[in-house]
Amino acid sequence: MTGKKKEIIARLTIHGKNFEILVYDNKVWEYKEGKIKDIKEVLVGNIIYTNIRKGEKASLEDLKKIFGTNDIYIIADKIIKNGEIQITSEQRKKLIEEKKRRIIDFISKNCVDPRTNLPHPPLRIEMALKEARIGIDPFKPVELQVNSIIKELQKILPLKISKAIMGIVIPPQFIGKVYSYIHNSGKILRSDYLSNGSWSIELEIPAGLQGKIIEDLNRLTRGNVRIKRIG
Repeated sequence: MTGKKKEIIARLTIHGKNFEILVYDNKVWEYKEGKIKDIKEVLVGNIIYTNIRKGEKASLEDLKKIFGTNDIYIIADKIIKNGEIQITSEQRKKLIEEKKRRIIDFISKNCVDPRTNLPHPPLRIEMALKEARIGIDPFKPVELQVNSIIKELQKILPLKISKAIMGIVIPPQFIGKVYSYIHNSGKILRSDYLSNGSWSIELEIPAGLQGKIIEDLNRLTRGNVRIKRIG
């Protein structure tokens, strides 16, 4: 085990029961953000534990009862995406710094000073983030926290963001999977349910997030989504 490929624990506690897996620390974050698609690249072995340090494995009965499946890879995906991942303070600091740089880059490319219609330099945005004492979640995707960060920055820095309005139709079987994502990605201007149960919305988002949101919605719905820009 080297520094570049360290093994760490991902843990999820659900219904009072503990489930753990061993993952590679240099890959698990990329998987959480969708950069790595194959969970097999992330896992160290293919065992679900209740306590890794004691070598206690989860029973197939518990896995089926709690997760509704015995598929190791489906369960591991849920543990990684919904649970906690072991991390050192140094790793956390590094992840926050990387996420901050991406947020600054997004704001500098998609926002302007409304007084001049010119973008703010990245250094000015960074200083404003520091002054506003805005917390950055190292595990939360940029698109799910940039809206709230911009609102906080607007209290001390004149910012106008370029907006886009997307028309989106989600089939009924995928509404549960995308509901929180939609609400966190932008402002819902219109929301209706069609006769076939599909969810039809108009979503106002930062223009720079169009590509990422389209990609994510297609992934979450397995391509069963209709999206078009309407404004």
